[in-house]
Amino acid sequence: MACYVYVLGSEQSGVWRSYVGWTTDLEQRLARHNAGTGAKSTRGRVWALVYAERFKTRSEAMSREWHLKRDRAFRKALGAGTGP
Repeated sequence: MACYVYVLGSEQSGVWRSYVGWTTDLEQRLARHNAGTGAKSTRGRVWALVYAERFKTRSEAMSREWHLKRDRAFRKALGAGTGP
């Protein structure tokens, strides 16, 4: 089963936020975040998928997620096209 690492982006009141996670179903996971049933830190915002990578195993996806969560420069660059 394929696993995905994803980055969600949301802009609210001129403030860009990103969220990194992993899943086996990107569409379902995005819907859960936007419905308020995803991670607690994503509630109350409208999220868009801004980046995704596919992996063959869960452990590969989780390892990449760990690295992306710490790569603030990469996440900030994804949101550079948004804002005023």
